[in-house]
Amino acid sequence: MTSRSLSRPESSRFISRRQFTIAALALGAASLCRAEDAHAPSIFCTFGFGTYGMKSLTAEQAIGALADIGFDSVMLDCSTGWDSDPSNLPAARRADIRKSLNDRGVRLPALEDDLHPDHDDKKNAAQEEHLKALAQLSHDLSPDAPPIVETMIGGTAEWSKIKPLFLKRLESWAKIAQSSDITLAIKAHANTSMYRVDQAVELFRELGSPPRLKLCYDFSHFVLTDMTMKQTIEMALPWTVSVVMKDAVMEKGKRIFKLPGESGLIDYPALFRQFYTGGYRGDFSCEISAMIWRKPGYDPIATAKQCYANIAPEFAKMRTV
Repeated sequence: MTSRSLSRPESSRFISRRQFTIAALALGAASLCRAEDAHAPSIFCTFGFGTYGMKSLTAEQAIGALADIGFDSVMLDCSTGWDSDPSNLPAARRADIRKSLNDRGVRLPALEDDLHPDHDDKKNAAQEEHLKALAQLSHDLSPDAPPIVETMIGGTAEWSKIKPLFLKRLESWAKIAQSSDITLAIKAHANTSMYRVDQAVELFRELGSPPRLKLCYDFSHFVLTDMTMKQTIEMALPWTVSVVMKDAVMEKGKRIFKLPGESGLIDYPALFRQFYTGGYRGDFSCEISAMIWRKPGYDPIATAKQCYANIAPEFAKMRTV
């Protein structure tokens, strides 16, 4: 793996107070997470950025830009219209992306897409085939440590009415994840049928806690509700394999998403601390809402740099674990 220069902000491991003091003196302060090896087991947390906010870039361009900024990891968006859509990636491109990850020392903890359970069996069959394609891409891009596949599951119907459909489809999807040797993570999302952590936990428990069906946690969907950070993290921890970060504010009665760290409403050091002390060792990834990247003049690299400036110093505020 190509070593990174210490002249720019560097991420470090979660460490003891004594170790942190030594490391800070040696490196000029750092974050709490570091990717030591792009394919090593995920012993430490990583700090990353998702290409949902980099639609105009190829995967290779995004990986290079994020490495230059200082991020440890990248979450590749594989939706239709993005460069990393599996249908866009023949074997040669997959090899190129894998080489880019290796050469730049960037981890690939997750792939992202939208898989929505549907009552129509034909549409569901297409979703299942796409999930299988994502599983194959996961193994092709990182054979030694296949990234998880992350999705919100959507829906607009009342929870009690749509829950049976979610149970039926997720049971099948979890079996595909198991047979494909990947993990599928679902996200509770504001303004959809599953907008609370406890609803996701209901699904997991009623399905018998499938080992390859887990949770992606994103507090921006709970921050403006009666659900506190402490409560939602306590509930989510046993199931969480991915943490996504962005801010949310209320403007004219509507939830508006902002860059992570922009609003000051989310206590990120507390979020990092609670997850880490609870045993979480996964990725913390900055996510850019379509509310932001669809605006004229949007610059994905400048935005990634701003997210790094907003959040990387927050890791260093935590001194003990």
